[in-house]
Amino acid sequence: AVADVDSLVHKGSAIDRDAQANTTTVYTAAQIFPMLPLKLSTNLTSLNPGQDRLAVVVDMSIAPDGSLVDSDVYRAVVHNHAKLAYNSVAAWLEGSGPMPDAVGAVAGLAENLLLQDRVAQSMKSLRHEGGALSLETIEARPVFKGERICDLLVEETNRAKQIIEDFMIAANGVTVRYLTERDFPSIRRVVRVPKRWDRIVQIAAQNAFKLPPNPSSRKLEIFLNMMKKKDPLRFPDLSLAIIKLLGNGEYVAERPGEEPTGHFGLAVKDYAHSTAPNRRYPDLITQRLLKAAIERRPLPYKMDELDRLADHCTRKEDTVVKVERQVSKSAAALLLEPRIGERFSAMVTGSAEKGTWVRLLEIPVEGMLKSGRKGIDVGDEITVELVSVDVSLGFIDFKRVDG
Repeated sequence: AVADVDSLVHKGSAIDRDAQANTTTVYTAAQIFPMLPLKLSTNLTSLNPGQDRLAVVVDMSIAPDGSLVDSDVYRAVVHNHAKLAYNSVAAWLEGSGPMPDAVGAVAGLAENLLLQDRVAQSMKSLRHEGGALSLETIEARPVFKGERICDLLVEETNRAKQIIEDFMIAANGVTVRYLTERDFPSIRRVVRVPKRWDRIVQIAAQNAFKLPPNPSSRKLEIFLNMMKKKDPLRFPDLSLAIIKLLGNGEYVAERPGEEPTGHFGLAVKDYAHSTAPNRRYPDLITQRLLKAAIERRPLPYKMDELDRLADHCTRKEDTVVKVERQVSKSAAALLLEPRIGERFSAMVTGSAEKGTWVRLLEIPVEGMLKSGRKGIDVGDEITVELVSVDVSLGFIDFKRVDG
């Protein structure tokens, strides 16, 4: 069930124009900047526990092997019976923690979650068999004591997060197909066939794996699985390199009957963003299209309008990613500022004419190697000394002190 944001944020209203200008919620280390006013984003358009909320429901029947048997999309009023936390639910599902009190307090919820877990795992396995890519990067969240950054915590995936992730991927596919079957256009989320596939082939060859000359997500997934088993410590760095070579995702308005561009990383042709309309504007556009299709109303957008909005949302997203990355770098520099002169174990993560980059093994921080580059390559483990930081620019500089 996805909150019906459109029922409160009408197309063309002042709040809608503001959301269209923002296009997305911005998450930084210091502060979250919501796309919609807080009264909407955290209350009236949020499926809060104990509240009845208007919603758009994506109803899916899934076979034991994880394949989609049947689906429908309709409007509803939903009542959320419990607010659960990812980590405590994951610990219970994985057998390393007790059942959360909130789960036991609602009759039948435990059985429901166990079923959801089995379904999500089967859907995930089927997606990866079809070529969806197993990419894994290190994302660190700053931990604050008051207004002081005291640590960087690595965000890790778990079984509870995978329930939401796999259900959302399936729902996003159903959404696009629902619109297409009713001769409606859609704004799709696409990752095109990688232009730098030749470089991905070279990286695989350096690791004794032969990829075909033409892009194949299925073959790339086999290579990624092999590398994850072979060297889990370095796998996030390999993943990051592959992600950069795959290129950025983008929003594209597609007309009914057009051959879809597809999402290379997920190995799917039909994919939209539809599950977060209170924090992503493309999802709100999709929701308006869905509601019009459900109620057999005329299109709420003209095609040239959808083309313009798709391009606008893509460009704004690129800007937001740069802002979030810049603030993360500044947060890391702020954390390391008192530790100038200390030595750390590090791994070389990038090497090019413009510089060599290393990632610390103790703290999830990356910086530039200012001296001692000779004779090292990506994947090498070295010892470095922190020589300087610039918090405002997010610069972290090291020098090599071994060898």
